[in-house]
Amino acid sequence: MNSGFTLDWSYAIDALPILLEGVKFTILISIAGILIGFLIAIVVGIGRTAKNKAVFSLATLYVEIIRGTPIMVQALYIYFAIPLILGTKIDPLVAGIGTIAINASAYIAEIIRGSIQSVDRGQVEAGRSLGLSRLKTFYYIVWPQAFKNMLPSLGNQFIISLKDTSLLTAIGVGELTRQGTIVVSSNFRAVEIYTMVALLYLIMTVTISLVLRFVERRLNVQ
Repeated sequence: MNSGFTLDWSYAIDALPILLEGVKFTILISIAGILIGFLIAIVVGIGRTAKNKAVFSLATLYVEIIRGTPIMVQALYIYFAIPLILGTKIDPLVAGIGTIAINASAYIAEIIRGSIQSVDRGQVEAGRSLGLSRLKTFYYIVWPQAFKNMLPSLGNQFIISLKDTSLLTAIGVGELTRQGTIVVSSNFRAVEIYTMVALLYLIMTVTISLVLRFVERRLNVQ
């Protein structure tokens, strides 16, 4: 251990405004990415339960490709490769949100698939016997129960995606980790700054966990 090293937390306190700016972008990217990813996942997840082989195969291929490649590679591909193909530029923030959305959608799709399949088949048959169409049976009977069942897993995925935003520093997104790195490059106080960065991530994830537990209790999620 370097005997000449001393901790000085004033550097971390002074850096808080810059780090909190990174927190803002981290939260923005996480929320926007999860919301967009959830919409994509609904389509893909339902496709994963489809009886039509073509629909099932396309949905499965999407899930396997996204889950089978690292999120860092996905971010680099969206930010560097796609602009070359399209002949245009992509803003780092847009690329970051897109990366989180696409990556999360594959995992959420599997959560949706499992939740839909967990609903008792007898309830579906009961709905059909009452004269409900297949769509109405899904909307009024299957989906409400499936959504309730998937809440804990959706919460976990949100926390994972929030932490995954730290990888977006590779494409220049001004999230928390990148802001911390910028500060360290100017004052060389890595211990204090990265400790503060870690604490800010911890505060965010613990807060999300507490909110999710409250919602689960209110909805009586088992």
